[in-house]
Amino acid sequence: MQILEITEPGQTPLPHAGEAAPAVGIDLGTTNSLVAIARDTRPEVLRDPDGDGMLPSVAAYGADGSVMVGTAARLALLDRPEAVVSSIKRLMGRSYEDIAQGEAVGGQLPLALRPSADGRMVHVAVAGRELTPVEISADILRALKARAEHALGREVDRAVITVPAYFDDAARTATRDAARLAGLTVLRLVNEPTAAALAYGLDKGAEGLYAIYDLGGGTFDVSILKLEKGVFQVLATGGDHKLGGDDFDNAIVADVLRRSGGEMQGVAALKQAQALARDAKEWLSGHERGEWEFQVGGRRTKYQLDRARFEGLIRDLVARTVRTAERVLDDARLAPAAVKGVVLVGGSTRVPLVRREVERLFGRPPLGDINPDEVVALGAALQAEALTVGSDTLLLDVTPLSLGIETMGGLVEKVIPRNTPIPSAAAQDFTTYQDGQSAMLIHVVQGERELVAQNRSLARFELHGIPPMTAGAARIRVTFAVDADGLLAVSAEERTTGVQQSVEVKPSYGLSEEEMIRMLRESMEHGQADMEARLLAEARVEAERALLALRSALRLDGDLLSADERAAIDEAAASVETTVAAADRDAINDAAKALEAATQGFAERRMDRGIRAALKGVSLDHLAGRVSGNQA
Repeated sequence: MQILEITEPGQTPLPHAGEAAPAVGIDLGTTNSLVAIARDTRPEVLRDPDGDGMLPSVAAYGADGSVMVGTAARLALLDRPEAVVSSIKRLMGRSYEDIAQGEAVGGQLPLALRPSADGRMVHVAVAGRELTPVEISADILRALKARAEHALGREVDRAVITVPAYFDDAARTATRDAARLAGLTVLRLVNEPTAAALAYGLDKGAEGLYAIYDLGGGTFDVSILKLEKGVFQVLATGGDHKLGGDDFDNAIVADVLRRSGGEMQGVAALKQAQALARDAKEWLSGHERGEWEFQVGGRRTKYQLDRARFEGLIRDLVARTVRTAERVLDDARLAPAAVKGVVLVGGSTRVPLVRREVERLFGRPPLGDINPDEVVALGAALQAEALTVGSDTLLLDVTPLSLGIETMGGLVEKVIPRNTPIPSAAAQDFTTYQDGQSAMLIHVVQGERELVAQNRSLARFELHGIPPMTAGAARIRVTFAVDADGLLAVSAEERTTGVQQSVEVKPSYGLSEEEMIRMLRESMEHGQADMEARLLAEARVEAERALLALRSALRLDGDLLSADERAAIDEAAASVETTVAAADRDAINDAAKALEAATQGFAERRMDRGIRAALKGVSLDHLAGRVSGNQA
């Protein structure tokens, strides 16, 4: 007799006894979050008892320490908005100083922010408590974990979590920390566009070049991927960490204020207004016009909006996404026509203007047969299954910005260029600058410019125990390793002694997407000026190195010079010191050459003295024997 196992629609069958605890895929979103599971490469979103797969990324806190997450928390905006936190993803990995007060209070982030005691992490003041973005995100992840455990009937403690492609080390580390607080082991952090491509590619058996256009609640990403025989290779990626559907909502709120002539009284009123604006945005994606009531300046005002006016409000925001997509195509060295299909991700891609602009850019309508709200979670679930059960699929992601170290003169030596496939490792050899130098400061930076001051500092650490040698004799190998999560580790080793030091790069706050875009743009706009500045700095470093070497030589062997010879060398050295302070590279190089000419005879006499010292007391017969032995 066969027994049929029957389950309700949308409910996943329970695993058999003895099976390993399943790993889930989580899309931790700015506006909504989802959890999904895959079996035999068939992913599905896990839903609540009402059949809803999306969990609003909103948390409401009680004075007694209780917390509600999801729809109930969003409803709490109506009666106690001061206790509700939303869009927390936009603060992940960022410090208080990194967030302009205008952003926090003026519209984008209606939250009461506080600095931490050490100034490293922003805190959110809510319901008489101060919580970090990591703690609030952990509460959302706990709710997703509970949903998965209820649906599967067993404990869930492993997950693949998706992040925006342009999340930097700080934001990725913060996401991992939030998962750990929620009782989840992160198997992998997967970039959201890559997860979307994974879901689409395996479902459709697609191959070729695809663009992933991901417009979520708080972030925008676009990636170009090559899908071929189960290999998902990211060719280029770009985005805006501070642009998303929330900004569409803010544009509506700003229009309400303009048309009513009033102002929002406090953070709580702004939160409520943004919730109504979100409803208006979603309504106008399927209807031509609507009417809503907003609370402005202590009075209720009716607000009418049609789709044409709404599109006028957000046109510049949508244009920013198009410009980003064009830059990513340029990075991949592709024309829009080379892209076989465009996969839309995120609820804001339902806005008709967005879809029209995407079609205009790529010359083809976007692929609309996959739910844009769920595709990232489905891809994460597939990757979770691949990491625990096995798969023929290979993900090759990229690092969005170059990584390097500071060298003398405030210059940047790039070790891993941007858009390098990850995981990746690279090493370069460096040397000491001064005689007898026994330690070296390793300063890790991120960005595309030539000078350290124009890039982002990630971490510093010191390598001690370098044996005292002549400047330039030591060999320091610095190795960068970026793992599959996009997290960086740096190590340094002195090659002759084996002494080494390493650091996991964990900056105290993240790099905003606007800064990343600015860094990329400025690297192109100022490319020639940056190179000239680099060449000037290099000339100064070489001249100062020559002066250091000369001073050391004069201390040891100055007696080889006559008074006139010493005066000539001192004059040439003074000329170098004067020109180094100026900004004329040619003058510095000319002065350095004149110093080299002035010291040539001195260098020859030092060499003769060194050879005589080495041969002192050695017989010709012994020397001849050593030469013969070396030739044998």
